[in-house]
Amino acid sequence: MTKSLPLILATLLSSSAWAYDTKVLVTGHELPQELQDVGVTEHLGDKLDLNLNFTDEQGQVVPLGSFFGRGKPVLMAMVYYTCPSLCNYHLNGITDTLKKLRWTSGEDFEVVAVSMNSAEAPDVADKKKQSYLKVYDRPEGNGGWHFLVGSTVNVQKLADQLGFKFHWLEDKKQFAHASVAYVVTPQGKISRYLHGIQIEPTTLKLSLLEASSGKIGTILEQAVMFCFQFDPHKNKYTLYAWNIMRIGALLMVLLLALFLVPVWWRGQWQQRSRT
Repeated sequence: MTKSLPLILATLLSSSAWAYDTKVLVTGHELPQELQDVGVTEHLGDKLDLNLNFTDEQGQVVPLGSFFGRGKPVLMAMVYYTCPSLCNYHLNGITDTLKKLRWTSGEDFEVVAVSMNSAEAPDVADKKKQSYLKVYDRPEGNGGWHFLVGSTVNVQKLADQLGFKFHWLEDKKQFAHASVAYVVTPQGKISRYLHGIQIEPTTLKLSLLEASSGKIGTILEQAVMFCFQFDPHKNKYTLYAWNIMRIGALLMVLLLALFLVPVWWRGQWQQRSRT
């Protein structure tokens, strides 16, 4: 059972239905006891306490706000570095997706991982960080990755603000927890919850663009953002019909203008030439 628990957690907790609504009814079955009071309650729009202190992978005590206020969105994950399975799957999924983006950490966004295990030390965080920087393989983006540890009090405060519910399983010697990434604005407001182990590149890209209020990405990418709206039930962005209709109407007006304006000028010129 101990070896199979991470797989059970990965299967149950990474499903968008369970992660999106912690009150999901499970037909014909009850959740295992170890999964009770585990999940995510979304607090969209709430602001994190940026004064909470944590310790980075170098052993320096830093406020959470150190990674905000730079005009860049922040991609956060609450994991623990000695997790035997689920956290690794989650961080692997995030890293794989980030490698597919043209944007680079440190330049366009920040990556912040916080350990839910207050017993973990900075050296453990640093070892985990270095392993993922090697996989990410963009040396210019190394400064945008931050792996933090913290006190039990501050870890719990941050978890409560994120709506992240977890607990320690003494008999299994591991944490029961969900798999979710958080996209946070440069001001520290929770902009989007991305549930599951693997995040679609388009979903992450649009989430970061949305959180930055269009301050990152090209004009074309910002225009694409206008056509999509986040669907929490599908945990992804879908085409927003109303905005597409508005764009279509605008294009029609522009096309008519391109056709009619020359005709009008020609008529004006002919009228003046007669006089």
